[in-house]
Amino acid sequence: MLDYIVRRIIGERNPTDLSVRKTCGTIASIAGIVINLLLFAGKFITGTLAGSISITADALNNLSDAASSVISFVSFRISAKPADRDHPFGHERFEYVASLIVSFIILIIGFELFTDSLDKIIHPAETEFSLLAVCVLVVSICFKLILYFFYRSVGRAVDSSVMMASSADSLSDVVSTGAVLIALFVSHLTGINLDGYIGAAVAIFIFISGLKILNENKNHIIGTAPDPKLIEKIKSEARSHPEILGIHDMMIHNYGTSRCFATFHAEVDGRDDIFKSHDVIDLIERDVFEKYGVQCVIHLDPIETDNELVNELREDIYESVKGIDERLSVHDFRFVPGVTHTNLIFDVFVPFEVTTGDEELRRLINAKVKSISTGYHTVITFDRG
Repeated sequence: MLDYIVRRIIGERNPTDLSVRKTCGTIASIAGIVINLLLFAGKFITGTLAGSISITADALNNLSDAASSVISFVSFRISAKPADRDHPFGHERFEYVASLIVSFIILIIGFELFTDSLDKIIHPAETEFSLLAVCVLVVSICFKLILYFFYRSVGRAVDSSVMMASSADSLSDVVSTGAVLIALFVSHLTGINLDGYIGAAVAIFIFISGLKILNENKNHIIGTAPDPKLIEKIKSEARSHPEILGIHDMMIHNYGTSRCFATFHAEVDGRDDIFKSHDVIDLIERDVFEKYGVQCVIHLDPIETDNELVNELREDIYESVKGIDERLSVHDFRFVPGVTHTNLIFDVFVPFEVTTGDEELRRLINAKVKSISTGYHTVITFDRG
């Protein structure tokens, strides 16, 4: 049902369009503000009347969620601002900053609730069981489940980190409120006062949730590896053109969900007409943008394909490097003959998983090359990661 509502809001528009993201984010944020403020008021009054630290802790958690929704609301408005002279790639990354602020609020609330709960454990006080408290907690769980699914639907539809963070936080609230409800019944039926302990458990759960959100969005700001599926889609698009003989040195980075850039080198036959090759490159750049929303800049690498010696040497070098470590690969091979010696110029791609140092790799590769011919010298560039 909620997925249907989100689809109706988006309609036929592109989900990554800034205006669409702003609309969806604004609606979700306002819903979060209203619901969380109502839940805070209901729980705080109930917790105060019942003398329950766990219910009061849960109420303050809802207040932090309302504050988080305010931040989400502001972040969607700022993220939707168009590019300007100082921010030529737009303002979408502000959403990551907003998610960090949300995580800090959650961490502070979690810490404060934990200290209050410890005090309640050390100095226990009688809590009063009431039907009102049960009803408030049950209603809270229901509304939090609705918010969880709504936030998740919006987050997936418009690829929003702040909405996915809010979704995860809402699910944690369902668990924490459920624990408070169970503790209320256990204390009433057995006479064992679990209020402070459940309050502490809820605080720890909230704190862990904040740490997870902090870690995820910290990675977004620092920069993360691109989606392997996106890499393969771009490669497949380029390889679908028979003129492209190889691809290497691909880099992908983004400035938000709708601002993604990619650069890579495409190898073509050096005998082909340069205008024809350039036309193919333009076509690939256009198709990748239209299909995947990625703006590409492709560097043309002409290679020799009709020189038997060069082709043979290229294969020998490829096999020699693979013989050192199967995870290594070679590209940009050049053969430069001279009077006293011949230079073999090439790049070696070294994945992060390969821990062997560049100098050691250079020594091993040179030893392989010298076994082919002592007249060959290497000029090697290592590409890490």
